[in-house]
Amino acid sequence: MLYSYGKQLLAPGQRIGYIAVPRNHPDREALREALFLAQFATGFAFPNALLQQPLPDIEPLCIDLAALERKCDRFTAAMRDLGYETTFPSATFYALVRSPDPDDMAFTDRLAERGTYVLPGSMVELPGFVRVSLTASAGMLEQALQAFASVQDSSYRQT
Repeated sequence: MLYSYGKQLLAPGQRIGYIAVPRNHPDREALREALFLAQFATGFAFPNALLQQPLPDIEPLCIDLAALERKCDRFTAAMRDLGYETTFPSATFYALVRSPDPDDMAFTDRLAERGTYVLPGSMVELPGFVRVSLTASAGMLEQALQAFASVQDSSYRQT
């Protein structure tokens, strides 16, 4: 079983959670050693020390899934109304938007000039897309919608 507090509480980048392996797993010790080695090799897999402090307090928390779904529905519908191709996220808090510019890095730069920061898809092996975090506040998502509308170039607009 894998569990991530960062995912459960919509806290991207907070690397804290656990992996539970049954005692009767035939390769339990080898798996534990491989996971430990992977943790050292990646570096980012070590939990943030500050986040370890409130674990007893955050353990029972859960995100407001209905609020996240409302933001997702609002954002994806508005993006489609603007002519963008988007995914309908399921079990995630990111929406993927097809970049109207074949150069998704250049497109993210144009959005950044307007105060909207998204992840270029090419950085996560999804060239031609940008990743938008739905953990942003409703106000931030509205600002993002305005930025997406303002950067559209008719020659790049999706049909």
